[in-house]
Amino acid sequence: MAEQADAQKHTKDQYVEIKMGGHGIFFKKNYETWYTVNDFLLGVWFLVGSIFFYFEALKTWGVTLFVLGSLQMLIRPTIRLIHRFHLKRHYEKEYEKRQ
Repeated sequence: MAEQADAQKHTKDQYVEIKMGGHGIFFKKNYETWYTVNDFLLGVWFLVGSIFFYFEALKTWGVTLFVLGSLQMLIRPTIRLIHRFHLKRHYEKEYEKRQ
């Protein structure tokens, strides 16, 4: 009942921002594995690519791994954005149900 009164005091955007701030950690757990796997693979690509630069015959593969690692650097912010959109959508739906 108190939550309904709280929801009515705030606009939808205010409600969503307040709720996201309070529960972001709970929802982030679902994405943390993706962050970790991405970071691990990123480190592998750059490490192996760096080692390949020591050998003339493997330099092309080294560059390829660097490009792959660079592309993968875009994955983490993408995961973060997807997480934020899902979280926001969840609380927007919750707000609508309370109205």
